[in-house]
Amino acid sequence: MAVVSIREALNQAMDEEMTRDERVFLMGEEVAQYNGAYKVSQGLLQKFGPRRIIDTPIAEAGFAGVGIGAAMVGLRPIVEFMTWNFSLVAYDQIVNHAAKMLSMSGGHFHVPIVFRGPGGAAHNLGATHSQALESIYAHIPGLKVVMPSNPRDAKGLLKTAIRDDNPIIFIESEVMYGEKGEIPDGEYTIPLGVGEILREGTDVTVVSWSKILQHVTVKAVQRLAEEGISVELIDPRTIKPMDWELIFASVRKTNRLVIVEEGWPFAGVGAQIVDEVQKHCFDDLDAPVERVTQEDVPLPYAHNLEVSSLPNIQRVIRAVRKAMYLD
Repeated sequence: MAVVSIREALNQAMDEEMTRDERVFLMGEEVAQYNGAYKVSQGLLQKFGPRRIIDTPIAEAGFAGVGIGAAMVGLRPIVEFMTWNFSLVAYDQIVNHAAKMLSMSGGHFHVPIVFRGPGGAAHNLGATHSQALESIYAHIPGLKVVMPSNPRDAKGLLKTAIRDDNPIIFIESEVMYGEKGEIPDGEYTIPLGVGEILREGTDVTVVSWSKILQHVTVKAVQRLAEEGISVELIDPRTIKPMDWELIFASVRKTNRLVIVEEGWPFAGVGAQIVDEVQKHCFDDLDAPVERVTQEDVPLPYAHNLEVSSLPNIQRVIRAVRKAMYLD
């Protein structure tokens, strides 16, 4: 299997799908001449030309709306936001048009569009450039939310998203673009709504995703293993649809659950997971579900305060130990 970066995996997915289907095109700020703000679209302009790799003005509401219109008449746009923080400028287009069009048109207009780009905190970018917005988009009926955590999933999930007939929110991480991993040889896709057990365990289930999974949760689980605590680690891969049965089966085995996410605590994705688990696995739980989230504040700019606000390894370890009544 080839070893590639997440940046290269996403590039391959778009390249392959644009080659496969001439209706697919990419638009966004600096995606063409500059090869993308994070070089995810490197080389695509040279291969597919300016009719399919389109630089846009700094006007998210405008080009998101153009993409939605194009999807309604049969094209399959990929719309890149330089960061998901800027998608808030286009929130009306995404929520009131992309998400609702199929329902409001009585099934006459599908909107096969992928909105993609980096989300969450990077390094000292301040409160308006560091937001984990997956819970906001997952809240909206009609949208699917995808968050890969490695190159294999990034490529396989993006190819599936491009082929889907519904609007997809595809959230990456700018600090993970250079991280490498193996991807399968040849053509492959990964279905939406199918999570993955990254590590099997018996003592406690931990659910986490995207950057926090790889940069924090995996390391915490390794330390817990050194203490003799067996963690079953789940990456849902897609936030909506969520692979509920995978989570339920794990909780029924371990009888404990800890959720680790970058988002805020109030009305977060983790809160929804808690609700579903307590409805379906109440009698299986031996302890209250624990959540590790960002602090309920706008993310500070100062490095020391940013670090204190985000989930970290020690907080995950404490949450697991609390779920097991060890603290």
